[in-house]
Amino acid sequence: MPARRLAILGALMAAACVLYLTWGARGGDLGFVIGFRTGKLAALVTVAIAVALSTLLFQTVTGNRILTPSIMGFDALFLLIRTTLVWALGATAYAALDPGLFFLAQAAIMMAAALLLFGVMLRGGQRDLNRLVLSGVVLGIGLRSLTAFLQRMIDPNAFAVIQATSFARFNRIEQDGLLIAAVTVAISAAAIWRWHRVLDAMELGRETAIGLGVEYDRMVRRALLVVAALVSVSTALAGPMVFVGLLVVSLARVALPTHRNAVLIPGAVMVAVLLLVLGQTVFERVLSLQSTLSIAIEFFGGLVFLTLIFRRSRS
Repeated sequence: MPARRLAILGALMAAACVLYLTWGARGGDLGFVIGFRTGKLAALVTVAIAVALSTLLFQTVTGNRILTPSIMGFDALFLLIRTTLVWALGATAYAALDPGLFFLAQAAIMMAAALLLFGVMLRGGQRDLNRLVLSGVVLGIGLRSLTAFLQRMIDPNAFAVIQATSFARFNRIEQDGLLIAAVTVAISAAAIWRWHRVLDAMELGRETAIGLGVEYDRMVRRALLVVAALVSVSTALAGPMVFVGLLVVSLARVALPTHRNAVLIPGAVMVAVLLLVLGQTVFERVLSLQSTLSIAIEFFGGLVFLTLIFRRSRS
């Protein structure tokens, strides 16, 4: 049964990619249009894989299916970096920054922040893991407050530049650092797939996993570093995304009701690619970009978040 459902998801994902590349392309323009859209499709697929895998891995190591990596304050750090640059350099100098170097610097800063946070907090096993999550929440609040303070000191034109980057932007994903991002995501995905049996054991709880021979604390550190890399790359490419990962992983768990990560890992990736590519196709070709996909996804992701909370409170 899981194999058949994975095959159906794979077929739908492939059809969505073909539809995105070819819809509206005619005759002699077909080659040019496909070539133009291939870069955007590659960026969408890279972001989708990073978001799906980071959320699935984060939920496994925290043992909580409501949490997402955004709770660690990565989206707040992303906005603080951009706001600080606009405040310090001005909107004109900010716009003149080299996009490739800016992408690398931004991803490096976010990775360094994650390593610092994990290194300080993860010294005592599960108890420190809970403290890590709470520290991430507090850190996010502090970073958002500092960002709001800086935004009050910049002029309205510069604020408009910041406002445009405050939401996920699937219709104009940064492609200057796409190759580096794709390599990072590919290495991370290979590591997660190699760990899928260990992750199955971790789903059973810390004591049970240790009893089965899993080096639990060491594995948690490795997993969170991979989560940090994936979140840094996806945020630097497409901007902050709060509920996208929660939505795609929840849909994957509904479509594939199993605890086996060998099924959930490809399932979550396929659902994420299908959702982003098909959604972006509809918003570009049918709605003519009158609205944005990120708003719709965040709205439905918020509903899923509330549903999971109410379901947990009843149980």
